[in-house]
Amino acid sequence: MKKGQICEGIIQEVDFPNKAMIPITEQNEQGESREICVAVKGGIAGQKVSFVAKKRRKGKWEGKLLSVLEASPIETAEPICPKFGTCGGCNYLSIPYQEQLALKKKQVLKLIDSVENIGQYQYDGILPSPEIEGYRNKMEFSFGDEVKDGSLTLGLHKKGSFHDIIDAGCCRIVHPDVTKILSFVRDYCREKEIPYYRKKEHVGILRHLVVRRASSTGELLAALVVSSQKIYDWSDLTEGLVKLPIEGKLAGFLLVINDSLGDVVQSDRTEILYGTDYFTEKLLGLQFRISLFSFFQTNTKGAETLYQRARDYVLNMMGSDETLQTDDWKDKTVFDLYSGTGTIAQMLAPVVKKVVGVEIVPEAVLAAEANAKVNGLSNCEFVAGDVLKVLGEIEDKPDVIILDPPRDGVHPKALKRILEFGVEHIVYISCKPTSLARDLEMFLEYGYVLERMSNVDMFPGTVHVETVVMLSHKKPDSVINVKVEFGEGEGKV
Repeated sequence: MKKGQICEGIIQEVDFPNKAMIPITEQNEQGESREICVAVKGGIAGQKVSFVAKKRRKGKWEGKLLSVLEASPIETAEPICPKFGTCGGCNYLSIPYQEQLALKKKQVLKLIDSVENIGQYQYDGILPSPEIEGYRNKMEFSFGDEVKDGSLTLGLHKKGSFHDIIDAGCCRIVHPDVTKILSFVRDYCREKEIPYYRKKEHVGILRHLVVRRASSTGELLAALVVSSQKIYDWSDLTEGLVKLPIEGKLAGFLLVINDSLGDVVQSDRTEILYGTDYFTEKLLGLQFRISLFSFFQTNTKGAETLYQRARDYVLNMMGSDETLQTDDWKDKTVFDLYSGTGTIAQMLAPVVKKVVGVEIVPEAVLAAEANAKVNGLSNCEFVAGDVLKVLGEIEDKPDVIILDPPRDGVHPKALKRILEFGVEHIVYISCKPTSLARDLEMFLEYGYVLERMSNVDMFPGTVHVETVVMLSHKKPDSVINVKVEFGEGEGKV
């Protein structure tokens, strides 16, 4: 095989995250045959695909998927989106949902079981998302064009492309209110001939549209992200959005000025064009104030499933009853690290002495404090700062630690400091199993064992999945076996 060579093959398996492995037979200069494996991004096991060889690294080939020549035997579902196959957002829509769950379960177990000295643990199954359509409560859409110098488009990146944008007016993983807002903004900007921001030249105005929606109330927060290269009057757009016939209610419309060179959504300055800069969401009986940049799980009903499983694991650690009405925890302090808007902290606050949340985004900390006040919780303290830097400044010492880090996991130096507390129990919530597998190696070095693990599917139709693990210094056979309801077909070792 040579670089740039176009080949065909059948995907044998797909490792997380979306890494397809294609066995290929090649001949060396002596005419001898041998089988090699080429890794490409994308694809489904069983598909026949064409790909181009890109590079060889450490004796292994990497390629780029060009096209799907034949469907996989497991692709028996009718894709719910007409953009499936060209949009880079969803890859598993052609697979029946139960098969999606089985595939994600297999990928995570393979990954975790590959960790050296992982030992025996209890796998409690994969919990499905309560909704498989319209579940996503936040979207960041990009302005651009689908083809060079084409008409203005607002949507998601084309599969395998950094520049081409696919119109997302038909997106099915968001509520119809979101696509109505998208379509209105796109059409308005087309009519006014407002140029989009070109990432290479750093010239243009329109960058992103961010839309968030509360599942419980239907309130929406929309933000138009633009450069400051030209001042526009956005009053007509604002008035049109306010009058737009939608099922929910527009809580606020923001103008975000962003002159950064990177293709990221961030604010140099934010103006409120209408309403407020937040809305209220309800989760597990608690209220949360959500602003534009607040971290909040993107699948609200799925988040309830996720946090209920995490709560079950926390309570199971101490041999407690699975309800929150227990005296076992009244003298315990819990650290909720990477706490976001304080969802987990407030979920546990009613049964513990104190919860300390640490979050690097100051805005999220302010929201967490406001949320705790609204929910009548006086035993929550939230600290703004990097986990690595602020842990040594907190006077309280944890009895239990909950980790819910970003996709890249916990920085090794921060994880080392966390483990030096020596707490008996830790619950780790991970949105990227590869990061979790890496971090588990350090947990094992510090004498922790993996006792239980679950998956929660927060992202139907996509390659992503959440993982919750329970770690302890106890030996696995010494854990008190507490009855916790995990749902039909789950809870098997």
